[in-house]
Amino acid sequence: MKQIRLGVIGIGNMGSEHCRNLLSGAVPEMALTAVADLREERRSWAKKNLPTETTIYKSGDELIDSGTCEAVLIAVPHFGHAPLAVRALRSGLHVLCEKPIAVTVGQARGMLQAAEESGKTLALMFNQRTNCVYRAIRRELDSGKYGKMKRMSWIVTDWYRTQRYYDSGSWRATWKGEGGGVLLNQCPHQLDLLIWLCGMPDAVRAFCHEGKWHHIEVEDDVTAYLEFPGGATGVFVTSTGDLPGTNRLEIDCEQGKLVCENGQVHSWLLPENERKVCFESLNPWYQTTPLESEPETDGKNEQHIGVMKAFAAHILRGEPLVASASDGLNALTLSNAIHLSGWTGETVRIPLDEEAFDALLQQKIDGSAGKDTTDQTYETDHSSTGSGY
Repeated sequence: MKQIRLGVIGIGNMGSEHCRNLLSGAVPEMALTAVADLREERRSWAKKNLPTETTIYKSGDELIDSGTCEAVLIAVPHFGHAPLAVRALRSGLHVLCEKPIAVTVGQARGMLQAAEESGKTLALMFNQRTNCVYRAIRRELDSGKYGKMKRMSWIVTDWYRTQRYYDSGSWRATWKGEGGGVLLNQCPHQLDLLIWLCGMPDAVRAFCHEGKWHHIEVEDDVTAYLEFPGGATGVFVTSTGDLPGTNRLEIDCEQGKLVCENGQVHSWLLPENERKVCFESLNPWYQTTPLESEPETDGKNEQHIGVMKAFAAHILRGEPLVASASDGLNALTLSNAIHLSGWTGETVRIPLDEEAFDALLQQKIDGSAGKDTTDQTYETDHSSTGSGY
């Protein structure tokens, strides 16, 4: 059986987990051949825990230039995604990148251009797309039986983090270290799913509160009002300060609605289209009993393993990816637009003014106080859909 020789760049929490999945045989068409990390203690971990035939490098550049791999998985802090991906693609390697694709839309566009010019694959680790619950919602919406979307709302505040979490790394929760807060670290998955299920908004008005619940520079509480082509609207709320948090997605359509909460999907299907009822019914107080059900799922939720399997199958046989580079660009575009609206206090049209965003982000970076801490014990995000490094 043909196996793709893979190198993992960044072996913190997520990178080391990817290594364990590969070594367990969970991704049969991939073989771990090399790893790289700037930190000596992580390389020491690799020496103790990885097979002797796995080559260990001090940097991603060394690994890319080594010729030991056909593809790389990039699992480093956000600002490292774009330069490493571009270098790898131009060196003839396929790339699977942890979320977010980059910090700015301009950086992401450079990655897509490098992929197009090289003819190599650039994929994103949007593992929540493998979740049977979200796939069921996508299937239900694609069926057309609910009609056009009228409104969506997503409250995703189950990302609670303590001050200890933010104090655990010198780069964490700083503009120059991460380039953002809950939008860029915790929520890229939900922003991707929002677009995957509901489409890309064309306007955003947002409020991004920086350090509202923690002693940090970046946003930890966000509320965004979204407008979609065709007239539908939406609200997206997220925070790392709510305990207990909520994760509830509701999509209201012309002929029913779907609600996802607590890992379950419920649907309500109307006997007639509400738009027709509104203008044709003679009853001012019209009510009806919708058909309530729980859409079936296949129960599968392969997460990161599923993304890696699809990545290998795409390289070997041209099979579909779980998430492409353009999907990563779309999610980052929405994230950047929410930030820009929060910073300016204005409605931002999509596509956004990239120069305006870049200038304001640079101001944030230039004013970033940073922090001096030598306690890196909990530097990596230990959530199941963590920050990817």
